[in-house]
Amino acid sequence: MKAFLEFFTLTDPNIRYVVLGTMLLTSSAAIVGTFTLLKKKALLGDATAHAAFPGICIAFMLTGTKHPIYLAIGAFTTGWIALLLIDILIKHSKIKEDIATALLLSVTFGIGTLLLSIIQNTSNAAQLGLNNYLFGKAAALLGEDLLVLGILSIAILLTVVGLFKEFTLIAFDKAFAESIHMRVNLLEFVFTSLIVLAIVIGIRAVGIVLMAAMLITPAAAARFWTDRLTKMIGLAALFGAISGLLGSFVSYLFPGMPTGPWIVLIVTAIAYISFLFAPHKGLLAKKLRQYKHQNKILQENILKLFYEIGEEKGDFFGNCSTEELMQHRAIPHNKLIRGLVSLEKASLLYYKGNKWRLTGAGKNEGERIAQRHRLWELYLTKYLKTKPAYIHENAELIEHVLTPELVKELNKLLN
Repeated sequence: MKAFLEFFTLTDPNIRYVVLGTMLLTSSAAIVGTFTLLKKKALLGDATAHAAFPGICIAFMLTGTKHPIYLAIGAFTTGWIALLLIDILIKHSKIKEDIATALLLSVTFGIGTLLLSIIQNTSNAAQLGLNNYLFGKAAALLGEDLLVLGILSIAILLTVVGLFKEFTLIAFDKAFAESIHMRVNLLEFVFTSLIVLAIVIGIRAVGIVLMAAMLITPAAAARFWTDRLTKMIGLAALFGAISGLLGSFVSYLFPGMPTGPWIVLIVTAIAYISFLFAPHKGLLAKKLRQYKHQNKILQENILKLFYEIGEEKGDFFGNCSTEELMQHRAIPHNKLIRGLVSLEKASLLYYKGNKWRLTGAGKNEGERIAQRHRLWELYLTKYLKTKPAYIHENAELIEHVLTPELVKELNKLLN
């Protein structure tokens, strides 16, 4: 409890720098990552992060210091050049985007590793800690780092807010944006710069290798919760901030645990929770909707079966055993019992003496389903000239999705 209070009150300046710094970088990256995800350019984040590494090494070699501003300028420059080279490769060769991105990713990271080896063989003592940019070291964030992170994060936020409509349009319909003479190339340039900027501010804490996850994962998690872009951006920023906060807390409780990997693990856990439990797009919600739909089809098929048997016998309220029902339609016994019990609970069937019969409401519902089936069969025969062998099977599928409005139109059309 003492450690918990000490951490969340942010009384220690070192804790304050780490927590605020990681929350700033994760939320800023998540905002930019939302548009990156929608533009289907997720791999660009990984390429940019790796391309920033040579810039960090070059900046250190030129200045002899690890000042965050100098290193940020170097990382931004090489990261942006890499994205420019990817664009040139795509436009002026037969190389596709994924291949060009993978190519630049490997080459730039190799160059960065080579430059780091050269630096490590020099006598400059300031080189210590430079390799932390590979995997990140949030615990090393200082006040000057926090100032740079704050300025760059505010710049990203203001740019996104100021160009929100334009970014939205080119993310969803770039061709339309070009047709109304929007300056798409300039907007793409600005957006590319934001990607690089988000990467630059994050690699100090999360590292080059893991930074792509911070760019894309919060946005991917937010996508499961909403279809509105503004809410998606807000949720992505929130998920990023939460992962930064909790990752820092775990690292504080266990000093041997690196902050960057824990941030990535937490945001990945949020993504998996979203994937499983999001109310509309989550896997469990989809499975539940699928189960309800299958149960609805089963119940409608059983009611139609009772109605058709009633037509044959001339008695819609006659009793039927499960064996008789299965003789008329091949429904597995366990599924049939499940459907019959559900219909009894809905007061559409009545059960007595191991036999079942329709109630008044059940008869009306069975008649409605049979009518939809026969209307569609007639429509297929009369207007679409479908072969008889396919008519019944097609109607078996369509009868469950015909709306009252379509049924009304079919009645009018077929007289």
